[in-house]
Amino acid sequence: MLCRLCGRLQRPLPALLLGARGPPLAPAPTGGTKRSALPVWAVASVSAVGPGGAGSWYEALATSAPVQGTEQMLLCAHTATGLPWWGSILLTTVALRGAVTLPLAAYQHYILAKVENLQPEIKNMSRHLNQEVAIRVDQLGWSKKVARLTYLKNMRRLVSELYVRDNCHPFKATVLVWIQLPMWIFMSVALRNFSTGTTHSEAGFSVQEQLATDGVLWFPDLTALDSTWILPVSVGVINLLIVEIFALQKIGMSHFQTYITYFVRAVCVLMIPIAATVPSSIVLYWLCSSFMGLSQNLLLRSPRFRQLCRIPLTKSDSDTPYKDLFAAFYAKFISRK
Repeated sequence: MLCRLCGRLQRPLPALLLGARGPPLAPAPTGGTKRSALPVWAVASVSAVGPGGAGSWYEALATSAPVQGTEQMLLCAHTATGLPWWGSILLTTVALRGAVTLPLAAYQHYILAKVENLQPEIKNMSRHLNQEVAIRVDQLGWSKKVARLTYLKNMRRLVSELYVRDNCHPFKATVLVWIQLPMWIFMSVALRNFSTGTTHSEAGFSVQEQLATDGVLWFPDLTALDSTWILPVSVGVINLLIVEIFALQKIGMSHFQTYITYFVRAVCVLMIPIAATVPSSIVLYWLCSSFMGLSQNLLLRSPRFRQLCRIPLTKSDSDTPYKDLFAAFYAKFISRK
């Protein structure tokens, strides 16, 4: 799973110097080539560059400016660090999550904390408004429908004024999703372009050939699938941990929140077979991104880090968040008979 700029990513970076690394790109031979380790469906959409596939939605995405900018960013990071591709993917993911999503996640917690601190004032306001509406019902003979509509209209206005006063409209807490999701998509498509040899980069060397030898441990070929399923299962497990941590810190969830939690759990499980059908380079990125998301989630529970980010204290905050989390996890999954 699934619990916390894009402009810089979208701007195409300067082309790499051709002599910096690797041999020039040779014309594709017509015979005797190495067959792709990917299933046919996995490369069909990106290989259909001819008239039949040029108009597809995936082709438009794969050749879009944000994806090409992401490719150039990955190439620049690979050239600047001199690391093998597995290290470049890991380092780029850590840098993006640390520089982009961590500040946005802290801002999300900042907004949500201010909204939570407004709840007593909102409840008090709701009680007074109910009393005023009841008085008007007696004086003017309003029907229940008119009274209800009047209450809702004025309550929305008053709550909106509170959000404006404290500059904490809940919609601002969704900015993390609107940045993180496109970034995840662009990175995944860029790595897929590299792994299938359909990159539109101006680099003068074959990235696909380098990826085929720049893996590590049990996945030495980053263009191939992980036949051991270790990477896909790891992605699913870490995403499920993120979902469970979120669920454990929520007390008294509504029916809607419960359904959403079950849906996200199902998505995390579904990601395992999906990750088993894409190149290892993409799954490695997903694993690094999920691990950083888990670490980010745990870091944002630290009272010291929250204080450093100037996140307001709330009634639900704990002085021992990690101890409480472990106790809740133990009670739910281990000690339960």
